[in-house]
Amino acid sequence: MADFQVVVADPDSGATYQRDIDGQDANRFLGKSIGEQADGGAVGLDGYTVEITGGSDKAGRPMRGDVAGPNLKQVLVEGGTGYEPSRDGERKRVTVRGAEVSEEVAQLNVSIAERGDTSVEELYGEGGDDEEADDE
Repeated sequence: MADFQVVVADPDSGATYQRDIDGQDANRFLGKSIGEQADGGAVGLDGYTVEITGGSDKAGRPMRGDVAGPNLKQVLVEGGTGYEPSRDGERKRVTVRGAEVSEEVAQLNVSIAERGDTSVEELYGEGGDDEEADDE
């Protein structure tokens, strides 16, 4: 059975929210790829639509949108997700996970694509990551 930590980004406020999901809610994401949309009810955002923007597996290897399927692949990259070159023209072979969500994914990054009637703060009952700064 799949279980992930989902990081929900709210592009309007800039806040992020972390949710642990499992069971049927996690199964809603299985088989979807980076760039596809899913029902926000799986992460507690009823009436919202979220878009998958990335993620990483249990070993910390990132998902890469230009690699098909859910499996690990070694790709030669010039930069982007999974590798930051130190000089111009530098390339490196790195191991990344494909763009499709599978049970091997530990963290899934999503962004709010379409909003519902209720605000995100009301649905989650918190102020996001900025809440800690307000307490000080």
